[in-house]
Amino acid sequence: MEKVTNIRMRSLEDVVLKGRTVIFRPDINSPIDPKTKRIVNTNRLEKAAPTLKALLDGGAKVALIAHQGDTLDYQNLIPLAEHAQILSKFTGYEVAYLDDVCGPAAQERVRSLKEGQAVVLGNLRYLSEEITAFEKEVKLKPSQMLDTWLIRSLAPLADLYVNDAFAAAHRNAPSMVAFQELLPTAGGMQLVGEYTALSKVAAQPIHPCVFVLGGGKISDAFGMMRNVLENKTADTILCGGITALVMLLAKGVSLGDATWNFLKDRDLLMFVEQAKSLLASWPEAFVIPLDLAYEEGGKRLEATVETIADSKHLQTKLFLDLGEKTIKRYKDLIAEAGSLFVNGPAGVYEDERFEKATKEIWSAIAQADGYTVVGGGDTITAATRFTDLSQYSYVCTAGGAMVRFLSGKKLPLIEAMEKAWERESKE
Repeated sequence: MEKVTNIRMRSLEDVVLKGRTVIFRPDINSPIDPKTKRIVNTNRLEKAAPTLKALLDGGAKVALIAHQGDTLDYQNLIPLAEHAQILSKFTGYEVAYLDDVCGPAAQERVRSLKEGQAVVLGNLRYLSEEITAFEKEVKLKPSQMLDTWLIRSLAPLADLYVNDAFAAAHRNAPSMVAFQELLPTAGGMQLVGEYTALSKVAAQPIHPCVFVLGGGKISDAFGMMRNVLENKTADTILCGGITALVMLLAKGVSLGDATWNFLKDRDLLMFVEQAKSLLASWPEAFVIPLDLAYEEGGKRLEATVETIADSKHLQTKLFLDLGEKTIKRYKDLIAEAGSLFVNGPAGVYEDERFEKATKEIWSAIAQADGYTVVGGGDTITAATRFTDLSQYSYVCTAGGAMVRFLSGKKLPLIEAMEKAWERESKE
């Protein structure tokens, strides 16, 4: 695939690191065990480590700022001490921790850093100006954020701001978009990599480009489908998970009261009308299931959608996976794809009886010759379970940011990085 050339931000190769004090903003927000309060998945920390190591190898003095948890998931709002320990392991450098975000102790620690030293400062979400509620209610522009405590306290101490947090690129918070107003700015290795990978899918895909969309959070799928079809990014969309059920209903297939009530209870029936509109505009683009799997007597059974529509008994069932005929059809299309984007598992893979479609489709994607991008938390969890992540061309840590990007929406972080790039290009 050709190199994407429209990335408007500086990378680490474009800036001097030695002797410079760097504010480094990755996204290392990690899943936490509710009982032990320990990190249970280090994927984001592992992804952030190469940029941190590159900064330290280059002789920078690094003050790392990051968040963990929020008001919406208060149980995960914990100090970043373990994060620092794990980063030490991944980078080979001693990464210290200070439980102060930007107060006098944090400021003094940043001033005292020597070349090749790093400190993780306190959880950004300890600051009201960094929580989701503040972003939604106050709605500051980046230029107005210069008066926030975080920016006033840390920006004067730094020579360079490096952001590596594409997973939080949809957040309009001071730590994400305001330092760029004042400091020389560069994108970290992960940010540049993820933005480049998604740009390849969105702007320069090798055709045929196949999107594989499933999972339970169908707002993600419906948020991007119209855009990728209008822009001729996607040629084909393979529907799995709840997206498949909604598409079948939109096509006029009766799946019974059990499915209808399941969608109604979760306020998902509104997507049926959207699906009808999509099918009317792009009837050839959508590939929907030929058969589905359900549970009976503790076992996995399968039935064609025609059989389901004609059977009162089957219309009392919930359909938890794709059937074998659908799996084969999807695998054939995957094998022919020039590029593939994957978001959301095909079925309820957590239950061994209904892991078949996710397992086989993920394996087909991993073995495909096309350029493959896998993104989103649950998607990566499923991919990790059934395949080796190294088999994919790119694994994107972002969820919400990735969906917004492929939906054609401008991300606050990208706007801030491009603004800094434009300013610095004129200097």
